[in-house]
Amino acid sequence: MDGRDLVRSVKAVGSVGGAQGLRTVRAAWRRRRADARALPTQGPERARTPGVVRDAAPGPGGGTVRFSRSELRIVVAVNGAVFWGWDGADPEPSYALAGRCPEPDPRAVLEPDKEGGWRVVAERVTVAVSRQGAIEVRTPGGVPLRRDLPPRWWEPVGGGPARWLQRSEVAADARFFGLGGRASGPRLRDGTYRLWNTDPGHSFEPGDDPLYITMPVQWVVADAGTHLAFHDNTWDGTVVLREGEEGAGSGHDRAGVSELRMDGGPLRCWVIVGTPARVVHAWASLTGAAALPPAWALGHHHARWGFGTEEEVRRIVAGYHEHGLPLDAVHLDIDHYDAHQVFTVDQDRFPKLPVLAEELRRDGIRLVSIVDPAVRATPGNAVYDAGRAEDAFVRDASGEVVRGVVWPGETVFPDFTHARVRRWWGRLYEERLGEGFSGFWHDMNEPTSFAAFGETTLPRSARHALEGRGGDHREAHNVYGLCMARAGYEGLRELVPGERPFVFSRSGWAGLQRYGGTWSGDVATSWPGLKASLSLVLGLGLCGVPYSGPDVGGFDGSPSPELYLRWFQLGACLPLFRTHASLRAGRREPWEFGPEVLEHARVALVERRRLLPYFVTLAHLARRTGAPYVRPVWWSAPEDRALRDCEDAFLLGDSLLVAPVLRPGTERRAVRLPPGRWYDTATGRAYEGPGQVLVDAPLERIPVLARAGSVIPVRGEHGGLELEVWAPAPGRTGGGLVVPDAGDGWDEPEIERYVVRRHGRRVVVEREREEGMSAPSHPLRVRGLDEP
Repeated sequence: MDGRDLVRSVKAVGSVGGAQGLRTVRAAWRRRRADARALPTQGPERARTPGVVRDAAPGPGGGTVRFSRSELRIVVAVNGAVFWGWDGADPEPSYALAGRCPEPDPRAVLEPDKEGGWRVVAERVTVAVSRQGAIEVRTPGGVPLRRDLPPRWWEPVGGGPARWLQRSEVAADARFFGLGGRASGPRLRDGTYRLWNTDPGHSFEPGDDPLYITMPVQWVVADAGTHLAFHDNTWDGTVVLREGEEGAGSGHDRAGVSELRMDGGPLRCWVIVGTPARVVHAWASLTGAAALPPAWALGHHHARWGFGTEEEVRRIVAGYHEHGLPLDAVHLDIDHYDAHQVFTVDQDRFPKLPVLAEELRRDGIRLVSIVDPAVRATPGNAVYDAGRAEDAFVRDASGEVVRGVVWPGETVFPDFTHARVRRWWGRLYEERLGEGFSGFWHDMNEPTSFAAFGETTLPRSARHALEGRGGDHREAHNVYGLCMARAGYEGLRELVPGERPFVFSRSGWAGLQRYGGTWSGDVATSWPGLKASLSLVLGLGLCGVPYSGPDVGGFDGSPSPELYLRWFQLGACLPLFRTHASLRAGRREPWEFGPEVLEHARVALVERRRLLPYFVTLAHLARRTGAPYVRPVWWSAPEDRALRDCEDAFLLGDSLLVAPVLRPGTERRAVRLPPGRWYDTATGRAYEGPGQVLVDAPLERIPVLARAGSVIPVRGEHGGLELEVWAPAPGRTGGGLVVPDAGDGWDEPEIERYVVRRHGRRVVVEREREEGMSAPSHPLRVRGLDEP
C-alpha cells in the first residue's frame, strides 16, 4: 500500500464525509487494482526510425514511399487536405471524420524529388519526403510551411501499443493556436499541453491544463501562410510548443517547434493549407458540418445548480419579466433529479414539471435539462435495470461491470463507443421530452468518476467496443463525450424528427460540432477566469466547434458588480449566452447587483435580442462553411503580426469587432484594428485600420465596431428583419450575407447576398440574384454617413 495514497484516503473520508467519502476511497483502489492486473508493466522497448528510403509506388492522390523499416502513405484529397500515415495507418477508422474519407485528387502526382527523396505535387500544396523520412509541406510557390522530422517509435519487446514522437519545425515568426479548449490562450505560448480530457476538480483559470476538451488540432499562422495540422489519434499524449526567434544566436532564425508524444495509437496526420476561411471549410468537409441550433438557443439562458423547486424557477422567471429582461431558456441542474439519478424527477420539489415547462413555453422560454452519463448502480433504478438487460455498461478486462462514484453514489457507465448502446441511450431522452424539456446539456462526460487519489476517470484497462474493433479506455477516453453527444443528438433526431436538437456537451473531441456545442465548464469567478472564457471560445472555434460560451459570472464565488457586468457584456456577444453558477456561489440574476448593473445588463440583453438575426445568419454560415461565429482578429489578415498577437478582442462574423473589458477599472482601452474602416457602433466615429486606436469603454458598454460596407441583419422595432448597413469609405464597396431563419425545422433557407456601393453622400444597396440585381428584400437603415 502506498502511504501517500493512504493519507489521501483518510483526508477524502474526512473532507467529503460519510458514505460518499468511503466510496471515493474504494473507487480509487478498485481502479488501481484493475489497471495493475490488466495493463502490462513497463518493460524493455525497441527504438525505431523509418530508416532510408528504398522506393515509391504511385497511387490515387499521391502514393506510398517505402523505407527500410517502415512505409509512408501520402494522399492529397480533392478538398486540398493532405493525409499521411506511417506503418500502414489509414485515414479510417476515425472518430473525427464524418462519413467516408474524401476522394483523392486525381491531379496530385508522386514524383522524384532532389537528393533521392520523393514529393507529391498538387494544385494547392507540395509535400516533399526526404531520404530519411522528413516531411516538408510547401506552398505552390515552394515556400516551406512545416517540416516534420523523421518520427521515432518505442515498441514493447513483448508486444503492445507503441509510443511515438513526432517533432515538427515551423517558421520563426509563426504563432500557435488551437489544441481544443485551453485556458491559456488563444495564442499558445511555450509550454506543455496534455491531450487527455480532464475534469480539473476545481474552478479553473489560465494556467490550468488540461481541461474538458483537448484535441490534437493545431493552427500555425506565419508570414508565409496558415495551416492546420491534425494528428488523428485519440490516445493520451502531450504537445510541447516552443515559439521561434528571429535573428537568434549568430543572426540565424530559430525555428518554432512542436513536439508531439503519444502513448499509443496510429501515427497519422492531416494538414490543410490556405487562408483561414479555406482551412476551416476543408476542415469542416473532413469532420462534418456543425449542428444548427434552434433559434431560441441563440438567445439568453439562465442556469444555476440550486434551482431547488418549481417555485424557485417561477420566482426567477418572474424577476426577468418584472425587470423587462429578455429570457429564452432556463436550465435545471442535477438537483431536479430524484437522488441525482439521470432521467428522473424529484416529485416532491418538481411535482408538475410538464405543467411548468408548458407555462414557460407559452412565455417563449424553453426548459433545458442536464444529462449525466453515470447511472446509479441500484436494482430498481429503471435506467440501470434496462442497461443491464441491454448489456450497455463498460466492463473491465475480467468481464465485470466497471463501477465508479459520481453524484448518485455507486455508478456504472454506458459504453457509448457501441452503436447499439448509443441507440438505447438515445431512446431514453423520450422521458426528458415527456417532462417538457426542449434542450440538453451533457455534464461529467470526460468521463468523471470521483476518486480519493489518482485519476478521476475510469480505469485505463476498462474495455470498450470501439465500433466493433475492441480496445480499452486508453483509446476510448477522449472520445467518450463525443460518442455520448452523438447518442443524444441521433436519439432526438428520431424522437422529434421535425425539430433541430439542442445538445451541448462539457467534453468532446474533433467532430463534436456534428452533434452540438459546448461550454466552458467550471471557470473561476475572477478577472483571469473572464479572460480564460474568451480563450476557450476562440480556441474551440478554430478547432471546428463554433457554438460555445462560458458560465457568465464564473462558476464559483460571488463576482463583484463590475466583474459580473463585464462578463455579462462579453457573454452577450458569444454564441452560447448563459449565466450559471454552483450550488454554493452567489446569485447571478442581474437585479441582484444593484440598479446600475441592472440597467446596463438590460442594454446588453436588448442588443443581443436585436442582433439575433445576425447570430442566426452566423449559425447557418458556420454549418455551410465551417467558419466560427467568434474569430481571432487576424482572421482576414493572418500576415499581420500585430493582429496575430492580439488576444483581447475578436471578430463576430465578418462585420463586427468586439473589444471586451477584461481588467477592472477600465474606462478606455486600446483596440487593434484589422485593415479597413471601422465604426464605433455607439458613437458612429470612424477609425482607419490597420493600427491601434483608443476607444471609450464606459461601464455601460464594451466597444463594438462595425466594418465599413457591412450588411448586418437585425431585429427591427416591430420584430421584423431589417438590414443595418454601415456606409463604405468613399470610393469603396461592401456587402454581406443574410440567412433568414425558416424556423427550428430542417428547411434550408436561401443565402441572400447584398452589394453596397457609395456615391458621395448616397449609399446604394442591392440584392444579388442569379437573374441580376434587385432591390433589398428587407427594410434598410444606413449608418456611418454622418460619422464625427
